[in-house]
Amino acid sequence: MFQTLKKAWGVPEIRKKILYTLLMIIIFRLGSAITVPYLETDKVREWMDGNATGGNFLEYLDILTGGALSQATIFSLSITPFINASIIMQLLTFALPPLERLRDEGEEGRKKINKITAFVALALAFFMAYAYYLTLRRSAGAVKYTEGTEGWFAGAVIVLSFVAGASFVVWMGNRVSDNGIGNGVSIILFAGIAARFPSDAGLLIRLSKESIENGENGKYLWISIAYLLFILFEIGFIVFMNEAERRIPIQYAKRVVGRKQYGGQKTHIPIKICMSGVMPIIFAMSFMALPQTIQLFKPDNGTGFYHSFCMFFKRTSWSYAILYFLLIIAFNYFYVSIQYNPVEIANNLRQSNGGIPGIRPGKPTSDYIQRVLNKISLVGAFFLGIIAIIPIFIAMADDKLQSLSMGGTTILIAVSVALETTRTLESHLMMRHHKGFLQ
Repeated sequence: MFQTLKKAWGVPEIRKKILYTLLMIIIFRLGSAITVPYLETDKVREWMDGNATGGNFLEYLDILTGGALSQATIFSLSITPFINASIIMQLLTFALPPLERLRDEGEEGRKKINKITAFVALALAFFMAYAYYLTLRRSAGAVKYTEGTEGWFAGAVIVLSFVAGASFVVWMGNRVSDNGIGNGVSIILFAGIAARFPSDAGLLIRLSKESIENGENGKYLWISIAYLLFILFEIGFIVFMNEAERRIPIQYAKRVVGRKQYGGQKTHIPIKICMSGVMPIIFAMSFMALPQTIQLFKPDNGTGFYHSFCMFFKRTSWSYAILYFLLIIAFNYFYVSIQYNPVEIANNLRQSNGGIPGIRPGKPTSDYIQRVLNKISLVGAFFLGIIAIIPIFIAMADDKLQSLSMGGTTILIAVSVALETTRTLESHLMMRHHKGFLQ
């Protein structure tokens, strides 16, 4: 990867794209430090410190925004409304026939779907901004003016600031996709996640110093070293699983036209083990966040059924970890089923005079592809489940390490974006150094 960056930096055209991408990242981080008017940031931070803990969904959103949510900045919503809108539209594309027809229209259909996604993202941004404003007003008491005309004006300014910030972040992501390197939305997401890593390093350093000063024989120093080594191993494991694939061999039939012979090539269908990415984790996390969201508005009373309900969905409990793991497996199978259609693949192979050696065309081919998908999906689901529950086990082992964001899903997202960006750079270099047909 570093060799690719070195070669890319030596090409002026690619260097301009890299600098443009870095400029957008700097603007994003500057916007993440500009607070919204009419909010008391100290109260917002105090409320977030008390509620965005234990790896709940609120803390996860704060990690994705690079800490902007807990600071009540104009980029508090960051890219999350657009991500949620993209997920919703992706699911609706397979559920609603009109959207399915648009998807099959090619480039024009994709442009129309992107416009619909933008409107859905804007609607979600308004909803999330208003919900966050109400939360800060009622639970945190962080809004300066709440009564009369000043209250209405302050509320409108706060909500519109959040919405404008989210829209501007999406705009920056689109500009990076057009003029920069890689997928703009992924780059913005990566920048938000990476911004939290220095705070994690600071936490480990502080715990290490305290353990040495308190005469604990440097307990957290050894824990920090072991944790960093584990992160390196985890990154290597994620890279290996991201690149792993199952290749289904394909043989095309030979045919003679005049004096020439066509076909007869051997190729394969690559099926990624981790084809669904982080989507199953996001779906499972959204489902598991519902009980935690309810607890924000109705705290645990310590007795009765509601207390048992809260303890069952407590993040540091075995019941939470097991249910979370099973949901990731279920959502992984669901997401793979809407991405791959074995019957369509088998029909396309038969129409192009291709087939799998030893497998008859038609239904036997689709059944064979389905069996392969089931096995691959199980391996990918276990991989995602293990990655997702690692932070839960770390929190179970030590409460002081609960706030660490460097691990699990965040590492998976960061590594995936880094690999995707590296492949984009390699493709630019390949196009740049391709000699063409006239040389």
